[in-house]
Amino acid sequence: MSIISEITRENWIENTFPEWGTWLNESMENDKVMPNNVKMWWLGCSGIFLKTPADARLTIDLWTGNGKRTHGNGKMKVGHQMANMAGVRAMQPNLRNIPYVFDPFAIKHVDVVLATHYHQDHMSKEFAAHVIQSDMATVNEQGNEVPVPFIGPEKSVNFWTSWGVPAERCIVVKPGDRIKIKDLEIIVMDSFDRTCITTTDLTGADREDLWGKCPMDMDKKAVNYLIRTPGGNIYHSGDSHYSIYFAKHGKDIAAQFGGVDVAFGSYGCNPIGIQDKMEATDILRMAEALQTKVVIPIHWDVWTNFYADLNEIKVLWEMRKDRLNYKFHPFFWKVGGEYTYPLDKDKTEYMYDRGFHDCFEHEPNVPFRSIL
Repeated sequence: MSIISEITRENWIENTFPEWGTWLNESMENDKVMPNNVKMWWLGCSGIFLKTPADARLTIDLWTGNGKRTHGNGKMKVGHQMANMAGVRAMQPNLRNIPYVFDPFAIKHVDVVLATHYHQDHMSKEFAAHVIQSDMATVNEQGNEVPVPFIGPEKSVNFWTSWGVPAERCIVVKPGDRIKIKDLEIIVMDSFDRTCITTTDLTGADREDLWGKCPMDMDKKAVNYLIRTPGGNIYHSGDSHYSIYFAKHGKDIAAQFGGVDVAFGSYGCNPIGIQDKMEATDILRMAEALQTKVVIPIHWDVWTNFYADLNEIKVLWEMRKDRLNYKFHPFFWKVGGEYTYPLDKDKTEYMYDRGFHDCFEHEPNVPFRSIL
């Protein structure tokens, strides 16, 4: 039998997806974190895998979905948050713009699953299923083994339980809550994700009428997190828009916990009529207000219609840093890349491993050396 006669669409998908196979999973599993450091991997969108010297492993907003895969009827659900926001009806052309750099079913262990909010690109049914089916466990503050918890605002927990995650595995949090796991501590803070305010439970014509009504409590829909680690304090802003209250967070964190070391902000180039992501000036204002040392834009990678140029941030930072006396610098990450703080604190741009480190450690197999 010929090779091509054995090829099917199914085995093509099985052999090529996820595109990175378990390469990144193996790195996340095997890499050791040096004392007084924290290591993070960017898994795409706003998904972060974080690891500490005591082997605490945490995921934030891990997502395994996609965007549009067909033109369909060309229409958006009338109750989609963007339709509510801008009164649009034409389908949003948000195609997924990045490969899958990890296999959610090949993650061997996590200690906690975090979600900042319940929008579909910040939660994963597949990963939730894997954590439950694998009976993953961690150790609580009392040193007792407990099932890995799912932690998020009320709406996120509602989604997890609707998927079949046992309610006793879920922890509803709100700003001010603090949870310790191994050598890290999770501090829950306010979110400024105003897109969540325009998100209704129903997406059909019978959706809730928001006009003239006081919005429900943001704390039930979305939160931000400060993750205290042996290597520094990591601030994850979820899908927050820019808010002047970032300055309050910055002052509080400086006073209580010594300041923000690394801040993540969801960056994008908003289409006309839409305000869903922070743009370049917002990212810099957030970093300044939080008094962070490093700011890392994320989320800009994933949607074709929100795709943004990191050079906008770089140019504005260069124009402003001396005049405004910035105490921070941006770090431009790539999906699948790693970042260790404070080891990498002075880096400004990530580059994948270029390989060939052992060149000429063995004799080349060439006709003669001058060919090289």
